[in-house]
Amino acid sequence: MKKLFLSTAIAFFSFATVSAQDVRFGVKGGVNFANVAGDYGYTGFDEVYGDSEMKVGFHIGGLAELKLSDKFALQPELLFSSQGYKSNYFDFDDRKVDYNVNLSYVNIPIMAKFFPIEGLSIEAGPQVGFLVSAKDEFNDYENDLFDDDEDIDTKDLYKSIDFGLNFGVSYELPSGLFFSARYNLGLSKVDDEDFYDDIDGDFGLFSFSRKNRVIQLSAGFMF
Repeated sequence: MKKLFLSTAIAFFSFATVSAQDVRFGVKGGVNFANVAGDYGYTGFDEVYGDSEMKVGFHIGGLAELKLSDKFALQPELLFSSQGYKSNYFDFDDRKVDYNVNLSYVNIPIMAKFFPIEGLSIEAGPQVGFLVSAKDEFNDYENDLFDDDEDIDTKDLYKSIDFGLNFGVSYELPSGLFFSARYNLGLSKVDDEDFYDDIDGDFGLFSFSRKNRVIQLSAGFMF
């Protein structure tokens, strides 16, 4: 699936580049409202872990718009994106522990754009993301292992590649300034099941189906 996804994206991008009537470049940045959706299963401890909650992050990067016609364009992007979620659990002393999971990705969306009227575009397209860091940040909690201001490196717990679909809308002013809203629907699981299988063995304690969910609000400028 991964190879098919990448091969299709590369072929489509290559065809669009050759067919493009006009190419523009731009920069963008904005706020992320990120979460994960799905089950975080640990047999026998179903009540220990709280539901994940939305956390605020950011994204920043560059893009190119390849105009195919007056109504259609292709827009590949390269973005650094701070994602993750908030959650909680109860420790062995029955103390509630609140923490943030900070997942940082380099995302490459390839958006197909349709222009129903001048300046307004409706967008959709696939995205591949590469995990660059993952850290747990604990809030107002400390024990013998770590302090409340310490970030714990958890990159081994998550998959290094993430796939998703984006849907959004954008409006560009005559000056080149634009604003956009986008929803990222994660298609692949974020948890690295191979890591847990090494710990779990044949017991079958762990079961995960969590996927990224991100709302992005952006502002940018086309040159």
